[in-house]
Amino acid sequence: MSGRFEARVEPLDGDPRVEVFDVRRLYNLGSATRDPDTAVAHQEEVAKSGIHIAFDVPSPRIYPIGVPALVQDDEVLVQTDRTSGEVEIVVHVADQVYVGVGSDHTDRALETVSIPGSKQACPNHLGPVLWPYEEIRENWDDCVLRSWVDGRLYQDVGVAAFLRPEDMLRILRDRVGDVPDRDFTVFGGTIVSVDKALGFGTTWRYEIADPTNGRSIAGEYRVTDILAEVHDAFRVPFFNPKPAGA
Repeated sequence: MSGRFEARVEPLDGDPRVEVFDVRRLYNLGSATRDPDTAVAHQEEVAKSGIHIAFDVPSPRIYPIGVPALVQDDEVLVQTDRTSGEVEIVVHVADQVYVGVGSDHTDRALETVSIPGSKQACPNHLGPVLWPYEEIRENWDDCVLRSWVDGRLYQDVGVAAFLRPEDMLRILRDRVGDVPDRDFTVFGGTIVSVDKALGFGTTWRYEIADPTNGRSIAGEYRVTDILAEVHDAFRVPFFNPKPAGA
């Protein structure tokens, strides 16, 4: 199954343009940091919530995601009150390599059982703008990622903590079969929040800032727990009840 998204391409030289991009595959990376020790704080952060990472699998860990999970809607629908976003570098390969920003929204309740399943349960939210990567390759490490939940600063980290886009793509092709030549999207992982605890809330905002060129890309969405809309007496529990006597 393939999909499409619309983005405004903003080159450093030349007029911005709106393009429609095809997506044949979507991948999320975990612990995609240049220094493996940098990811430890985030691993400890999620462990507090009962989420344990498969350390026997080499980092960055790769999570293929169904293409319909890629969204740009103002509203994200979830089924628990234990979900949170993560600002991430986004790399899209088309006629060239583009970079942008997004939020890997994740169901933290389901993540205690299955990290791949939790990532598929919630959308990957994509910002509205892409930059041609080749134009900012030299000053890429000066860029900064930030996110906010309900107006509170949640994450603030330089992209230099993470693998460069070309390294993400090289590792992906080394470790995954049938990666398309083009028309695929990669979310590049995250690290610890500013207060070293998972955040939960209703409104999520995220950005990547390019201080060298005085510009930024921002995205925003609100979260709606649709399971909570069912009246209490008729609400099916998120986790299956245990049989009597179990």
